Amino acid sequence: MDQHSFANTGKLSRFILRLDRVKIPLWIMGLAMFTLVVPPAFDNLYKTQQERDAITETMANPAMTAMLGTGDLDNYTIGAMTAHQMIVMTAVIVGIMAVLLVTRHTRADEEDGRIEMIRSLPSGRLSYLNASLIVSSGTFIGLALVIGFGLYGLGIESMDLEGSLLYGAALGGTGFVFTGVTAIFAQLSESSRGTIGWSVAILLLAYLFRAITDISNEALSWISPLGWVSKAEVYSSNNWGSILLMLAVSILLFVVANYLNNIRDLEQGFIASKPGRRYASRLLQSPIGLAFRLQRTGFIAWAIGLFVLGASYGSIFGDLESFFEGNEMYQQMLQQAEGASIVEQFIPTLMIVISLIATIPPVMAMNKLRGEEKKERLEHLLSRAVSRTKLIGSYLIMAVVNGFVMISLSALGLWSAATTVMDTGLELGMVYSAALVFYPAMLVMIGIAAFLIGLLPMLTSLIWIYFIYSFFVLYLGNLMQIPDLVGKLSPFGHVPQVPIEDVTFMPLFLLSIIALGLMMISFVGFRKRDSKN
Repeated sequence: MDQHSFANTGKLSRFILRLDRVKIPLWIMGLAMFTLVVPPAFDNLYKTQQERDAITETMANPAMTAMLGTGDLDNYTIGAMTAHQMIVMTAVIVGIMAVLLVTRHTRADEEDGRIEMIRSLPSGRLSYLNASLIVSSGTFIGLALVIGFGLYGLGIESMDLEGSLLYGAALGGTGFVFTGVTAIFAQLSESSRGTIGWSVAILLLAYLFRAITDISNEALSWISPLGWVSKAEVYSSNNWGSILLMLAVSILLFVVANYLNNIRDLEQGFIASKPGRRYASRLLQSPIGLAFRLQRTGFIAWAIGLFVLGASYGSIFGDLESFFEGNEMYQQMLQQAEGASIVEQFIPTLMIVISLIATIPPVMAMNKLRGEEKKERLEHLLSRAVSRTKLIGSYLIMAVVNGFVMISLSALGLWSAATTVMDTGLELGMVYSAALVFYPAMLVMIGIAAFLIGLLPMLTSLIWIYFIYSFFVLYLGNLMQIPDLVGKLSPFGHVPQVPIEDVTFMPLFLLSIIALGLMMISFVGFRKRDSKN
């Protein structure tokens, strides 16, 4: 490597920053808002140290430790509570953010031929990769500062400046690490899908390894990058050593990514793709078969992940009574009903979270059509005997089936784990019906995604803003005392709360009709509009 390998890196950094001038601020503002609303809520719920100490026994539950990580339960101030219950889960979101941002400007741009065009200009071989790393690193430095000073600005006594800056630094450091991880897999993989898949797999593996070792052998948690987040001991001993470790590992990953990028050929990867069949299978010769083939790996990965997610939630059902006993915050999040058990009150709240997460893969499956269109791959299909109606219909069917499979596997995972740990167990029919009532709302979200692709393709990403809105107002609705009317603006706000409420036909029927209407409009719009417009 010589200095010419990095020529015009600064100009390319500004170019990338301009491309993401909307996306990066939205990510930072969303994560900051998600973080900053929680401490004041905790402060209102737990006004005395005695009230905070009362829930530490619940927090010491192995299931909670696995989900949230370790915390300073001996000095459970508002700051320590916030760090314990929020920082690891937020770090996972930051990791996903890093994966998506870096993939877009490494392997995805290489797939689309942009890097080849840029290399034909006076730029170095390593310039674009390092420009991507600089922009990503700057983004996470900004995130760390916004969250750090934002937490300190709340004026809560136990949240001092050092602890607040460490909180932000732990999240920023996580972004640095997974920026490096993604940059390496962008060299190893031959596609953006592979880059995202491998990088997210490392993120999930880091989370699962931390969860297991936090229960069995805490010292081994130092092997996981997400374990370093807990080891920072924010608002407690404030261990900056974790941040130094993150930075050191990040620099090492950046160096490895540069080395791999320098020795490989453009549009090639070190993990070779398997050779395809000489002749396409019968399934691959249809639009729906092609749509499934393009999404097969992601479909399987999400299916496994959602089953595991359901099982992880089901694992706490064995000690649910003690989990909620004396915990006012979690009791507020229950769906209150006279005569209903804690389990019956907890399942509707849990299903809101599970159904929202299960909505992500089918919406992604629908949006894949827009992704293929932007890469100008649809023309190859439409130039043959494939109609626009059949094409969008294929992706729509994939998304609808995807959603049904995801919510079903989530319910099955929840039931199987809960039945194992509970004395009396749960009825599969009750759990499955509590999950399936959310399916019409999921169809509405799929319908909105299809509607945007058909009529307003440039606004396709708005579906994710609506998704985040739905998650925020429904998951935190009771805790933040958000009016019911605000929740009704989301399709998930109209779903009966089974099993504490009876399944009513009309809301589910109307949601299904709305979803069908949106899908039908999408067919008309997609058939009439020009490609890529």
